[in-house]
Amino acid sequence: MLDEFSVVGISKNFGSSQILSDVSFTLIPGEILGLIGPNGAGKTTLLECIVGLLSVDSGTVQMRPEIISAKNRKHIFWYQPDDILPFARQKVSTTLSFFRKVHGRGPNELQLLVDRLELTSMLAKPLQALSKGFRRRVLLALALLSIQPLLLLDEPFDGFDLRQSLSVMDLLRESRADRTMILSIHQLTEAEKICDRFLLLDEGRVLGIGTLHELRSLTGLSPQATLEEVFLAIT
Repeated sequence: MLDEFSVVGISKNFGSSQILSDVSFTLIPGEILGLIGPNGAGKTTLLECIVGLLSVDSGTVQMRPEIISAKNRKHIFWYQPDDILPFARQKVSTTLSFFRKVHGRGPNELQLLVDRLELTSMLAKPLQALSKGFRRRVLLALALLSIQPLLLLDEPFDGFDLRQSLSVMDLLRESRADRTMILSIHQLTEAEKICDRFLLLDEGRVLGIGTLHELRSLTGLSPQATLEEVFLAIT
């Protein structure tokens, strides 16, 4: 289980444009934190800075409270970018089997994911031939086969219908026993269903972080206010 993980004061510039400005937060072990914001808010940039794919202009990633170097973050984070296609020409079964063996997972663990994500009919096909929704299911299977304690998933529900989204949410909730997650989600109704807390990001700045109840109190909205209403009130 992840313990005492914090992002402290991360800022990132591209040329003269500031994409992230002094972003700080601490994760609660076992939680699902929703990274919420409109397109261009800096969500993907923040994830890439956290895992070390992008350098930062300032700030650190820490655990208890040592700073984690970029080269050591691969042991802690599993980052799933939006719509990546690993081994796109290989059969889905080949790719899943490869990742299972790399992470030391058992055949039964893989079969459970195949069943839960309804991938049986796709196993003989190459990943690049699948629809967006099935590609997303394969990517989720790869993420859940990993052994890193912190999963960072970029738009994990994109391409799913309501039933499929709810099924995947159940699967992710079941993984919280030994995982902590950051989910970047632009659909606020989906985020409200799955996340324990929310980090609201806009123009690279943290506008608020907390449970929906805490964010409602921050904005003075009613106990029935939705996440969308809270976000609009804060922005």
